[in-house]
Amino acid sequence: MIRWVAVIFVGLIIFPVLLPWLSKLGIGRIPGDVRFTLFGFPFCLPFGSTLVVSALVILTAELLK
Repeated sequence: MIRWVAVIFVGLIIFPVLLPWLSKLGIGRIPGDVRFTLFGFPFCLPFGSTLVVSALVILTAELLK
């Protein structure tokens, strides 16, 4: 359980740093992604992008298996 908490914490730290680069690839701009501004700071919740990336990783892992 603590391992998953650590992975989520690291992801939340790394994702905002990589967001400008990832947005050039289209992550954060597909249907299902939520963008909003709170207290002057932009936030992105990439629900749709997460599903697409997860599906690609699973398919790649299955093909390499």
